[in-house]
Amino acid sequence: MSRRVLVTGASRGIGRAIAYKLAADGFAVSVHCRTGRSEAEAVVTGIAAQGGTARVLQFDVRERAVCREVLEADVAAHGPYYGIVCSAGVTRDAAFPALTEEDWDIVIETGLDAFYNVVHPLTMPMVRARKGGRIVTIASVSGVMGNRGQVNYSAAKAGLIGATKALAAELASRNITVNCVAPGLIETGMLEQVTLEHALKAVPMNRVGQPAEVASVVSFLMSDSASYVTRQVIGVNGGMV
Repeated sequence: MSRRVLVTGASRGIGRAIAYKLAADGFAVSVHCRTGRSEAEAVVTGIAAQGGTARVLQFDVRERAVCREVLEADVAAHGPYYGIVCSAGVTRDAAFPALTEEDWDIVIETGLDAFYNVVHPLTMPMVRARKGGRIVTIASVSGVMGNRGQVNYSAAKAGLIGATKALAAELASRNITVNCVAPGLIETGMLEQVTLEHALKAVPMNRVGQPAEVASVVSFLMSDSASYVTRQVIGVNGGMV
């Protein structure tokens, strides 16, 4: 039986690339979506066409009770997860004085609260299985550097990095690794909000990255080869500092 992996935010962008890559690596992938059911089903169909195994899991990562209900039922029906990739994210950019309460809340809830909502119900089943495990969070260079116009997003991703490191320390003795990947400018829908000519000045490689380049790093962290790698934040950013 293939090891099971949940990828949140897997219907598009970086999450979709991760789902495809992990399926190609032999994992049975739960492709999570919130509203993009048809997009998630297209990912599942694409994975199946390549000989992989996947299914759709739909819920809102911001809804704590719903997350617990859906994930506990999923584990009861299909067994514990070996891996979790927290990839769901959203931006609502504005200068801080112009940030609304809604702008703040939706970004924090999706980027930080969702870590607890998703990972907490799945951690003890993973521990009890006594087979080790992998947890990877997708943060951002914004959470490392702090970006103008992204106080909410920077706060969410910096918090996610801290949570990742702390959980890694707690789970290390269980052979469960917990790491963070912090992408820079990646060619996804989120990049449409960025003025590239200005942003690329901060990228020594002078180009944007591709979702597949992030997925390859996640693939390594999920592999047996990364068994001694934990509590790390790995940048995929073309040299941004």
